[in-house]
Amino acid sequence: MRRAALRLCALGKGQLTPGRGLTQGPQNPKKQGIFHIHEVRDKLREIVGASTNWRDHVKAMEERKLLHSFLAKSQDGLPPRRMKDSYIEVLLPLGSEPELREKYLTVQNTVRFGRILEDLDSLGVLICYMHNKIHSAKMSPLSIVTALVDKIDMCKKSLSPEQDIKFSGHVSWVGKTSMEVKMQMFQLHGDEFCPVLDATFVMVARDSENKGPAFVNPLIPESPEEEELFRQGELNKGRRIAFSSTSLLKMAPSAEERTTIHEMFLSTLDPKTISFRSRVLPSNAVWMENSKLKSLEICHPQERNIFNRIFGGFLMRKAYELAWATACSFGGSRPFVVAVDDIMFQKPVEVGSLLFLSSQNNYIQVRVHSEVASLQEKQHTTTNVFHFTFMSEKEVPLVFPKTYGESMLYLDGQRHFNSMSGPATLRKDYLVEP
Repeated sequence: MRRAALRLCALGKGQLTPGRGLTQGPQNPKKQGIFHIHEVRDKLREIVGASTNWRDHVKAMEERKLLHSFLAKSQDGLPPRRMKDSYIEVLLPLGSEPELREKYLTVQNTVRFGRILEDLDSLGVLICYMHNKIHSAKMSPLSIVTALVDKIDMCKKSLSPEQDIKFSGHVSWVGKTSMEVKMQMFQLHGDEFCPVLDATFVMVARDSENKGPAFVNPLIPESPEEEELFRQGELNKGRRIAFSSTSLLKMAPSAEERTTIHEMFLSTLDPKTISFRSRVLPSNAVWMENSKLKSLEICHPQERNIFNRIFGGFLMRKAYELAWATACSFGGSRPFVVAVDDIMFQKPVEVGSLLFLSSQNNYIQVRVHSEVASLQEKQHTTTNVFHFTFMSEKEVPLVFPKTYGESMLYLDGQRHFNSMSGPATLRKDYLVEP
């Protein structure tokens, strides 16, 4: 199978419906009390007391230490919240504010998906602060950060740089210190906002100094639909635990996977010789090692988040752009993203770090590995692993691993690819470019 499966998201699926007074779908954004995209980052800085000047960041972090007394000693001491308490909408007015458009514009006159990833990351954090809002405190004692991008599924509408975009989202599940956030994105077509993507993020709460876990407000479902959303959040947590426990970094491949790798290995043996070392590529195929691209980023203060670490959305954007370039180089035509999943934020990236990104692909299932190194140390530390699924207008070559390590990468990509829904035919209006 060479083309990625496409998961379609329906309007209202996985989110609250307008029936409880929440706006969604066909709405006029000018008549709704929603945030402008520029207000999201400003609101986050206000909530945590972050300074816009880099030279003041040490003082701002010192002031946050005073908020430690507002942290709950247990979750039982926190008032429960409803899903609609955290529901917010954000407008990205590409059509009505042309001066904003250039930041999001691709050379193919589409919307940069990497910029959308940045906006989703900021929105997810703000939603969680709405859920945990303390009315008696001007600033929040919590440091809320992105732990995981569980999945992002693309819908059937393309992104036009000349039409307004609307985001919406709310907390759908909570644990003791973590929260699942459901977000959707819509684009204006005529008088109606039509769905573009459906995203699920997992956020974690830390203390005021971002050094240890902190409790979050419990969540109470108010209807059968909300109970189903909460139940799905529990199932998602279980699925993630099960997926992690069977990771190829912990367990050997299954019998079926071992057979797959062995058959691929046999298909690359030179029939003219009787040797395991003599390898030849089948027709219309490339070695995995030849599909790799790398990049290096210097992490400047401009890309910092409200806690003076490198913004997770920036890391996702750079990883996505490298993945897109890899898929483009590999497939020989413009690729289109159809899904993003299982982006784990394992370690924060400090300002001033060197960010090393490397990507490899199979089926145009692209894996991006992120490492950092400080200017003082030569040791590299893994911070993120990203998974992107692309489709191509052309038939793409097969990719073959040479080593055992590459075989594990191949199987890992195959697992992420197979976790998607059934195959779909390629249609340009379903797809999103970088």
